[in-house]
Amino acid sequence: MTVVLKRAVTTPLLYFFILGDILGAGVYVLVGSVARESGGAVWLPLVIALVLATLTAGSYAELATKFPRAGGSAHYVTRAFGPAAGSFVGFCMLAAGVVSVGALARAFAGDYLQALVSVPVVVVVVVFLVLLAALNIRGIRESLGANVAATLVEVGGLLLIIGLGLWVMLRGDADLSRLTQVGTAEQGAVGAVLAGSVLAFYSFVGFETSVNLAEEVKDPRRSYPTALFGALLTAGVVYALIGVVASAAVPTEKLAESSGPLLEVVRVAGEVPDWLFSLIALVAVANGALLTGIMSSRLAYGMARDGLLPSALARILPGRRTPWVAILATSAVSLLLALTGEVDSLAATLVLLLLFVFGSVDAAVLVLRREPGEPGHFRIPTVVPLLGLASCLFLFTRIDGEVWARGLILVGLGAVLAVVNAIRARGGVDAEKRVEPAEERRKFMTTPRDRDDDTAEPKGGRPGPRDEGKDGGMATREVAPDVAETDEGAQEPPD
Repeated sequence: MTVVLKRAVTTPLLYFFILGDILGAGVYVLVGSVARESGGAVWLPLVIALVLATLTAGSYAELATKFPRAGGSAHYVTRAFGPAAGSFVGFCMLAAGVVSVGALARAFAGDYLQALVSVPVVVVVVVFLVLLAALNIRGIRESLGANVAATLVEVGGLLLIIGLGLWVMLRGDADLSRLTQVGTAEQGAVGAVLAGSVLAFYSFVGFETSVNLAEEVKDPRRSYPTALFGALLTAGVVYALIGVVASAAVPTEKLAESSGPLLEVVRVAGEVPDWLFSLIALVAVANGALLTGIMSSRLAYGMARDGLLPSALARILPGRRTPWVAILATSAVSLLLALTGEVDSLAATLVLLLLFVFGSVDAAVLVLRREPGEPGHFRIPTVVPLLGLASCLFLFTRIDGEVWARGLILVGLGAVLAVVNAIRARGGVDAEKRVEPAEERRKFMTTPRDRDDDTAEPKGGRPGPRDEGKDGGMATREVAPDVAETDEGAQEPPD
């Protein structure tokens, strides 16, 4: 009997899962960067980013209800374009997660922490990522337990900023004219808004990971689209309000210079101590890094277990049953990125990597229209994935050359990995084709007596004595991998 995942996730549970994934640390740290790129009308790039994210979300909604099983973007792309493309997309997802953790580690060392204590950035980044890796290695239960409390804190912090900003506006201390100021000294209105939208796009990522829950949703055909679009709309409204109050309450130049932009709103309002909101923001940033670190390490572990990455990454810590090598490896790369890049450049690098993923999914949904899938699944109008793919291609042109230089190194590694895995897979197929004729010839070269005694298959379908080899060698070879996997813990999924 085939064991399947339990369908226990209802529409409200899925909605809050997706909303919690989207409403994260991005808006806490990137509002200032968006203001620097686009001007005073911070809300406008946030709304544009919402529209662009919703286009690709439509593709995810169709594929998650058509093929409601765990696997996500890499599964869809593999199904549409083959394992090489799926391997490339999986690596881009992994790289995006590692870059995101690096960006959040850098953000943790910014103005929010400096409002509490003055510590060198390098020291903060190293200690932060070491502690994060230690919590991740300790176990998934402890990590997700911390996430529940942290999510409530970070959502409460965003609502607090909206309330304080509205209070500043009501008492007449805000400048509403900044809400229509578009463009900077370096760029005109259109170019500035699009540049800001690239950074704002980072605030909406996270919805794509929810497709891995589709297999556990009670009625994915109805629940998933409702929860996905509902969560995106809710996040969009919250972010737009944040953009409005931050822009109206704080001068654009001051907002653009701050790595803790929402703290500037608190200071203008004057009703909440700086240290209190700084703690809230630090919890939000740490929670985002924790969740992304969990995803990255588990993705690296899964790819290693499938033979797509070095097998050492699939090692599990005895007792804790966590993928400790994958956690240490992804944390080390995040540390390198955090020490060599700024928050906004790392965020833009993440967006670049996800554009490859999102564009591939938008193309996959069109190719997979030929497959039947689940009956009555959600179907998005064809123009939506086409617009989603076009938007990804267009956003590629709005990314700076410096970001491309960093991102192409990671994209190149993903392409090399895809080629290597494709060659290995092809070699395995060719080897099977060469072995089969040899086995057939061996059967016919033996005498009838040999075939009766040595190659005949007795009742029960088990091989005869010679097929087992000396001292039951074949039986040993069949059992040994399982034993080895049990010894290393690879059979057990990590906590």
